Amino acid sequence: MRKVITYGTFDLFHEGHYRLLERARNLGDYLIVGVTTEAYDRARGKLNVMDSLVTRIENVRKTGFADEIIIEEALGQKFSDIKKYQIDVFTVGSDWTGEFDYLGDYCKVVYLERTKNISSTMLREQKKRIQRIGIIGTGRIAERFIPEAKLVSGVSTQGVYNPHIESAEKFADRWQIDAYGELEEFYQAVDIVYIASPHETHYGYIKSALEHGKHVLCEKPMVLQKRQAEELFCCAKENHCILLEGIKTAYCPGFSKLLGIACSGTIGSIRNVEACFTKLEQEDNRELTDTHYGGSFTELGSYVMLPILKLMGSEIEEIRFDCIREKNGLDIFTRAALRYSTGIATATCGLGVKSEGRLLVSGTKGYIVAEAPWWKTTYFEVHYENAKEVEKYTERFLGDGLRYEISDFLSMINGSNSNEFKLTRGDSVAMAEMMERFMKMEKRNE
Repeated sequence: MRKVITYGTFDLFHEGHYRLLERARNLGDYLIVGVTTEAYDRARGKLNVMDSLVTRIENVRKTGFADEIIIEEALGQKFSDIKKYQIDVFTVGSDWTGEFDYLGDYCKVVYLERTKNISSTMLREQKKRIQRIGIIGTGRIAERFIPEAKLVSGVSTQGVYNPHIESAEKFADRWQIDAYGELEEFYQAVDIVYIASPHETHYGYIKSALEHGKHVLCEKPMVLQKRQAEELFCCAKENHCILLEGIKTAYCPGFSKLLGIACSGTIGSIRNVEACFTKLEQEDNRELTDTHYGGSFTELGSYVMLPILKLMGSEIEEIRFDCIREKNGLDIFTRAALRYSTGIATATCGLGVKSEGRLLVSGTKGYIVAEAPWWKTTYFEVHYENAKEVEKYTERFLGDGLRYEISDFLSMINGSNSNEFKLTRGDSVAMAEMMERFMKMEKRNE
């Protein structure tokens, strides 16, 4: 008897799951299906599982393909199960290609082709649906988005749009999704639009997507003018859509915890915030060659402005930008000094100058410090006048962190407003205003 084993969450059971189990069954004579527990899914970084374990097991059972169903609840269990059940073939979907090659020493490993264009046909009786995501843009951030999205239950990346169809096809082939060179066709195939195109194209794409009734998650900076941000949020409201800016730090559990402690009164009244984020970018990358929309502040300014706006607000009395520039005029290091009625703040970012990147929040009773990379907050400390009095906090930050913003975005689409405080409409409008101020200064310096 040829034994086959496969694993999955099987949440919001759809035809992609059905086809995988059908093909897995055809690989042998006896199919064992491992259904993961919600606790194990959380431990391995999968978010937003909606169906109960009992429901997910029952949905697998009803297909008739599984000869035996087991529970997966621990790291390393796959190896143990292969030995325990004397498995001949281990199989999972092709979106995991390469991840389980190590099991090839113990049985045959088969990656089954991913099912494209998942719909919600099999979910109608449950009154649930999978939100189909379409990506605009094929750059580095889009490459990081897809692996993160597959770890959020309730969404499926369906396609990618690029006006240069060759780029879209190359990207789509890599990730086994559909390529589009026409926006109208692209909009018909998706429910959510994730925008990861160059900064200057964001406004046009956001407005177009919203007018087609699509929810929009747009990479930072969402837009470069305050007026544009206000207009787009009004457009989203008129079309009953969710518009969210993708600054991943805002949705990071550790950063949320840091903000909560800072605002709790633990360190007294906040009087100073210093945020620094620098990285050395390749000289031929867009960030250092696009003389109109490149540079340090447009690329990293959203990160360093975020804690300042969240902790001190948008009522800025005075702001000054000081820059170190490359020969082509682009800022490779920028420091923004902000003055408020009750304190001061400094936002520092760089693509060509390296500095100590940390976040410091100073209060009248103590201070909070998070070392680099604080924008992926996993650890921070609270210090007081007594140097021996130090409180230490830790939190997980999984993968590239995009899964957190995708999960919160999906919750908002599904009607929950419990996460809206993490990055509000007002925050994004204020961020756009900061970008506009900087761009006006840049224009004066041309």
